[in-house]
Amino acid sequence: DAIRYWSGVSADNNGVLGGYPQVSRVDLQGSTQFLTKLRRKSKKFSPTTGPLPRVVDCGAGIGRLTKGFLGKVAEVVDIVEPVTQLTDVITSGEDFAELRQKGVVGDIYNVGLEKWTPREGREYTVIWNQWCLGQLTDRQLIDYFRRIKPFVAEGGWIVVKENMSTDPNGLDIFDETDSSVTRSDGKFRQIFERAGLKMIAQELQRGMPKGLYPVRTY
Repeated sequence: DAIRYWSGVSADNNGVLGGYPQVSRVDLQGSTQFLTKLRRKSKKFSPTTGPLPRVVDCGAGIGRLTKGFLGKVAEVVDIVEPVTQLTDVITSGEDFAELRQKGVVGDIYNVGLEKWTPREGREYTVIWNQWCLGQLTDRQLIDYFRRIKPFVAEGGWIVVKENMSTDPNGLDIFDETDSSVTRSDGKFRQIFERAGLKMIAQELQRGMPKGLYPVRTY
């Protein structure tokens, strides 16, 4: 159902952001600042060390993050996105011609995160997951984190940026439109712990339009 929904949206920011394309600028600024803060605390990947060797954009959609953020801070960005018509924008769209020519666009995996395993021997400085983990069940998400953890370069990070449940009892919210679940901060922390991940930073995205879910980055 989720694949069917995302195959039916327009392959642009309006489609992938659910009718809120103005969110993109604020979001990209917040993500850039979050990664900069992580790098400032890092010995191996401080901002003075230049571009990160290789990162991966998970649930990449039309490559909004790759074009507006990850492609500016990394030498190579791999893409994981199950819907081929969305990644067509990255592989053949005019907007990505320059990034393709520079070799920034790396491997493209047209597969869901619940089935994705990085290539053997691959090391990612950043595995960036944004607005996509709601498509996985709790069990799938724990398994996913355990599976990708060995592919994080020493000193690298798994980043999660997702909507937060506003349920007064802290319960998950299920959206039948795109078959996704919106989890609470507490639920994410439980999942990280069960997957054997150590949380080193988190912050709330500022400047989002009223009426949308709060967005938190870990």
